[in-house]
Amino acid sequence: MTRVKADQGRRRRILGGAVCGLVAACAGLALAELASAAVRPESSPITAVGGAVVDRTPVGVKEWAIREFGTADKLLLALGIIVVLGAVAALAGVLAVRHLPAGIALAGGFGLVGALAALSRPEATWRDALPSLVGGLTAAGVLYLLVRALTGPRPAGAPPGGAWSMDRRGFGRLVAATLAASAGIGYAGRRLGAYGSAGATASRADLVLPEPAVPAPPVPPGADLRVPGISRFITPNRDFYRVDTALVVPRVDADTWRLRIHGDGVSHPLEFGLRDLLARPLVEHDITLCCVSNEVGGPYAGNARWLGVRLADLLREAGVRPPSQGGPADQLVARSVDGMTIGSPVETVMDGRDALLAVGMNGEPLPFAHGFPVRMVVPGLYGYVSACKWLRELQLTTFAAYDAYWVRRSWAQQAPVKTQSRIDTPRPSAEPEEGRVAVAGVAWAQYRGISRVEVRVDAGPWHEARLGAADGNDTWRQWVWEWEAAPGRHTLEVRATDGTGAVQTGVRTGTVPDGATGWHSVSVRVRSHSRITP
Repeated sequence: MTRVKADQGRRRRILGGAVCGLVAACAGLALAELASAAVRPESSPITAVGGAVVDRTPVGVKEWAIREFGTADKLLLALGIIVVLGAVAALAGVLAVRHLPAGIALAGGFGLVGALAALSRPEATWRDALPSLVGGLTAAGVLYLLVRALTGPRPAGAPPGGAWSMDRRGFGRLVAATLAASAGIGYAGRRLGAYGSAGATASRADLVLPEPAVPAPPVPPGADLRVPGISRFITPNRDFYRVDTALVVPRVDADTWRLRIHGDGVSHPLEFGLRDLLARPLVEHDITLCCVSNEVGGPYAGNARWLGVRLADLLREAGVRPPSQGGPADQLVARSVDGMTIGSPVETVMDGRDALLAVGMNGEPLPFAHGFPVRMVVPGLYGYVSACKWLRELQLTTFAAYDAYWVRRSWAQQAPVKTQSRIDTPRPSAEPEEGRVAVAGVAWAQYRGISRVEVRVDAGPWHEARLGAADGNDTWRQWVWEWEAAPGRHTLEVRATDGTGAVQTGVRTGTVPDGATGWHSVSVRVRSHSRITP
């Protein structure tokens, strides 16, 4: 009986220690959240650790996460960090009931890990380490108090044989009070953080975009084929894909935003605010963007009407000459407010295409998630070498002298968009009825345009699809082919030809290092009218 009671006491101490550790972690995170509101959102421990994890994750793992989880990958990363933190916190609590200094050291050490992660982030300062340090010290202090309450000297008159120095109700009240205080502090931190970004929200709400000096022509009739299941010709802002490394979307105040242009070959460095940029002639242009992480047939492409200033005009005003005209810089490095660096070829952005510093998207100021107040948009280049969001600096340099963020992680220095085509309908594993079936989708080859799309069934002859009207060479084109479908299982494939006459390759390659290639295919099962399929 004595041994049974001893085992029960041990289990209670382990459970109580785990509870102490978890409650202490909640208190630490709450104080860290409050502290990050006074520094910047990116300094929050979970955000800082998550960013450091993203920076150090192998390319293959990143691609798998994007492929499997899409834009939910950041949420899953944050949840994973919380789970790991919870496990470490519980372990620290269990350790503390056996050896208090060791448990406290483990709890505080996790705060140190967060501080180091925050300092490793681009654009970090010593202030970014403060929230994690505050959180670690708070967690260690709360853990000490809880464990002392759990295992300290037994009060006079307490019944012998129990595992608690407090009675269970008293300990439960202490835990509940700590959790309630933590919740209140965490809520206050969230509110203060929201208040800190209120200026950015208000600056966007108050921003009225000027009319473009060069408006885009209306989308030509017939560009949108209106086939059920096909991607809309203009992608609504809410549906436009988002792929970036920011765990917290930067919210930049347009009233205080500044952009600097400097570097090699810049004879007249420029610096200006948003109002200065909006006072310049604005150009409106329809451009399709796609992510280099987009696998064959993937969803990370979208078409929008962008409003902005021609980037080449600004560079020429700064005295920049492209390499073909004797300029010393061949790379334009764009820096984001969150520290992201993206390198674009100077020759490309100055070759006559409508490379923009965009301020508007589909008739409204850029959404925060898509780069407000200013981002780059360059037709014909994958986003990781052109589409810097939350832009704050443009530096002229060379590819030999500097590797941007993604180049350091195995991606190519230069990455023109490859010709791609996608079947939107029918969907994979669809079961259409026999007879006429509309096979439709989109194809793109920005800055070259699409001149032809072909479809084949079961590796048979290619059939030319009907193209939607072209809205210039910088947007995708819709296409449709009417298929007389016979019952049974079939595989549909699509390929496109760009405006230069080059046919999309059927050789399958992955996304690394400069974009996927291959023909998109969809397998379907066609049902007979009698619903009896061989």
